Amino acid sequence: MNLGRVPPARTFLPFVGLAAAASAALVWYAVRDPALAAGFVATLIALLLLTAWVRRLYPPQTVSADALPDWTVARAAADASSMAIAITDRAGKLVCASDLFGEWFPGFPAPPGILTDSVTTESLTAAGRAAWRDGQARVAAIVHGALRLDVDVTRTGRAEDYLLWRFAPVRQPSAIDDVHRVLTGEAGRHLSEAGIMAAMIGGEGRIRTANGAFLLRAAGRIDANITGRDFASHMRIDDKGRLFFAREEHGGMPLRLLQVPLRRPGQSAGHAGAQEGPMLVLLIDEPMGGGDGTSALSYIETLLSLLPFGLAMANRDGRVLFVNNAFGRAAGLRPGDTPSYPGDLVVREDQAAVADSVRRFAIGPQMSGDIAVRMRDQPDEPVALSLAGVRGLGDAAVLLSLKDNSEESKLKRQVAQATKMQAIGQLAGGVAHDFNNILTAIIGHCDLMLMRHTPGDSDYDDIQQIKSNSNRAAGLTRQLLAFSRQQTLRPQILQLPDIVADVSNLLNRLLGENVRLEVSHGRNLGAVRADPGQLEQVIVNLAVNARDAMPNGGVVNIQTYAVPAAKVRELRQDILPVGDYTAIRVSDTGLGIPPDILSKIFEPFFTTKEMGKGTGLGLSTVYGIVKQSGGYIFAESDLGRGASFIIYLPVNAAQDMPVLEKPKAQPKRGETWGTGTILLVEDEDMVRTVAERALTRQGYTVLTASDGELGLEALEKADHIDLLISDVVMPNMDGPAMVARARQSHPDLPVLFMSGYAEEQLRKSIDIANVAFLPKPFSVSQLAEAARDAMASGADVAEDDG
Repeated sequence: MNLGRVPPARTFLPFVGLAAAASAALVWYAVRDPALAAGFVATLIALLLLTAWVRRLYPPQTVSADALPDWTVARAAADASSMAIAITDRAGKLVCASDLFGEWFPGFPAPPGILTDSVTTESLTAAGRAAWRDGQARVAAIVHGALRLDVDVTRTGRAEDYLLWRFAPVRQPSAIDDVHRVLTGEAGRHLSEAGIMAAMIGGEGRIRTANGAFLLRAAGRIDANITGRDFASHMRIDDKGRLFFAREEHGGMPLRLLQVPLRRPGQSAGHAGAQEGPMLVLLIDEPMGGGDGTSALSYIETLLSLLPFGLAMANRDGRVLFVNNAFGRAAGLRPGDTPSYPGDLVVREDQAAVADSVRRFAIGPQMSGDIAVRMRDQPDEPVALSLAGVRGLGDAAVLLSLKDNSEESKLKRQVAQATKMQAIGQLAGGVAHDFNNILTAIIGHCDLMLMRHTPGDSDYDDIQQIKSNSNRAAGLTRQLLAFSRQQTLRPQILQLPDIVADVSNLLNRLLGENVRLEVSHGRNLGAVRADPGQLEQVIVNLAVNARDAMPNGGVVNIQTYAVPAAKVRELRQDILPVGDYTAIRVSDTGLGIPPDILSKIFEPFFTTKEMGKGTGLGLSTVYGIVKQSGGYIFAESDLGRGASFIIYLPVNAAQDMPVLEKPKAQPKRGETWGTGTILLVEDEDMVRTVAERALTRQGYTVLTASDGELGLEALEKADHIDLLISDVVMPNMDGPAMVARARQSHPDLPVLFMSGYAEEQLRKSIDIANVAFLPKPFSVSQLAEAARDAMASGADVAEDDG
């Protein structure tokens, strides 16, 4: 049935003639010109005839109900096909699909959104655009579960306003793929349990895949990766023509080999002279008869070779018959070496005892026992050698067991080194504290003497020189405190590349002209929390050491990079905990560090430099700063090729924390004179004396005490105390305990602690509010300024409380 039809042009011709005549009459009536009226009529008739001719050439299309698409028929045709078919319209809507399409893609999603894989979705989207533009497109081998599909997209329809999507499975049957799937799947596991070793090798003789039993016997591990290796290299043939695994060098079970070609008969090998095609190789143990225990011995040797314990067997004469790899590692043997006698493994003094023990266990009743021996390659560490008599294994009479103590020894050395470093750190911290007291007295007396002399006096320069050397000694004590992790740090949230950039200009001047500095930074570096000034000192110390290791010039490389937790697991460091780190590596191309020195380089006062050219505190300071910052440092060296120091700093967990700004320095007041009464508590007489004289010269009234108990007595007797200055560590009663007692009766008493230890360490153990801190050694002016500021802050606190 026609839905609409346009009438032919001849139906309208009478009406067109009447309209033309009427128009001509109107024109003649208006202008009274017959020629103009006739021209008008002729033009109108010409236009009408032209229109009729065009409509005849291009007749209008009729819309019929029969022309509408019948999707029922289309779907029936799609279901008859062996491929999945879908049809989408201009809007990308699915208008028709086969049942197979619904099975492969549940829910009938509209292409290209049939898969969650973003790469596949992008490929299908691009194919759809290409089909709308060019008429057709293709996507090869998309992966959907176990399916591999080729996709053809075609633009279709009467108005070409639909896309036809055809999904055809890729079918490439291959015996090689089938065998690979069998050996690596459940069937391969069943073959292993049945004792059948199977491997597939290519035409070139290299292993392509193998089951677990073959991997265990050929490589010693069921998870070993031997793909691509030569099959023949894993096998050996004895003088009788029997086949064995190469790694089972001592006896082992002979093997029976079966070959299954994977190329069909008559299939070409590719070119003349080509080797045999891929084949499946099956191996089973071939037992040897005889009843003399040889077969049992070979089987036992095969089992022992797979065990991770150090085991060996010897005959009645003491000759070694078999040694597994673990025993060789524990005894320090090179791969492939086998000792003639067990006594060859121990020092000369223990050889007789080992020989007697082997002979006794071989000829007597079956028994077992241990003897302590010293191995030839490690004579300083006794180990336990276990022996057991065995019978019924042919020539084997004694089973020997030796534990591999290499990892245990390594851990012992690391623990011993850590314990030694901790003890040295405690010693260094105590020495630094005592030296700080001495230097405080020296510097203070120098300041007092300088007050009585003016520049130009004969003694002024000498006193100034004494003070300068004392300050230099104070720098050494700060290095000792850094090593012992007891120095004062001001940590901030920072980025390592910024620190390296800040110190690069200084390094260029320090390294000299014949040493080149190279700097490189990694991406995605996490922020760390450390003291920027101390971190700069670490980089400078390491760079200067690298320069000294290159007397003829070379390259110093500073590198920063991220070390995620996954990478830390791969490093398998016993000391480095798993976590995210930002690392900095300082390496050189110098002489390197000998192995016997590498374990001592972080110890204080240890140096390989000439006398007078090093204090031995550079690397110990670096070690202390890194450890106090929560990081880890390791040294690596290749003798003759250079050394590297790698520092791991943990990434700050609170990444959204703002970078801390450096505290603004308080404006110093020029006037340090004051009034008031100060109670000074110090157990060192020399420090107490110089501090008393310095404060008295500043106008204060000073009361003194030599320990905490005497300080409390002086506090009770005094009418009023404006400031309490106390040392932290004192005999009988220390400073914090005294201040806690004093605050009970004088809650607003200002307190100034002075100590040679780090402020952070002290504040962790001192739970007292509103106390100031003055590190030793200090000068007279520093003491006066600290006293003035402490009294002022105490007054501010009192006003706030009021």
